[in-house]
Amino acid sequence: MPDELLHLDTAALHTLAHPLRSRLLLELRLHGAATATDLAGRLDTNTGATSYHLRKLESVGLVTDTGTGAGKRRIWEASTRGHAWTPSEFAGDPDAEASVTWLTRFYQSTLAERVDRWADLQHQWPAAWRDVLGSGDDGVTVTAPQARAMWDEIEAVVRSYRDAGAGDPDARWVQVWTHVLPIDDRPPAPEGS
Repeated sequence: MPDELLHLDTAALHTLAHPLRSRLLLELRLHGAATATDLAGRLDTNTGATSYHLRKLESVGLVTDTGTGAGKRRIWEASTRGHAWTPSEFAGDPDAEASVTWLTRFYQSTLAERVDRWADLQHQWPAAWRDVLGSGDDGVTVTAPQARAMWDEIEAVVRSYRDAGAGDPDARWVQVWTHVLPIDDRPPAPEGS
């Protein structure tokens, strides 16, 4: 799976903002290549619907048929490690804005589930891991360009560690969630006003 992020355009955004499609992509990213039958079993849905939605994801570049399946048993994988979008690209398009809102809420619920699962399982992990896994928060006062620069630096740090533990039997794949959210709900004045 290529390392780069796929930048979602309107078609990809609309395609992904769907309960089964978003779960299919997440399952492929977290657990690797699988057939529609395997995915249907894991996600408690039927194979026909799963195949249909995998083809929809393929049509916008989010998943790929590996070409290694036998007969009708296609093996699917996520096309990239992740994706991103630029909300301002969808300004004024109510359907796209609704898709952005839906995806944001989907990822937030996924994060909440993962944090809850870690809370239940952390006592089973060695202290060295418990001391470095989990959540934290901090606050900064920045302008929009400074927030962009900070975001870019965080992404660069994550990229630099992407395969740092490859081949080490003690290494584990960890997921890094990044949020830069305002504390003050009042937006600043529009630019140029």
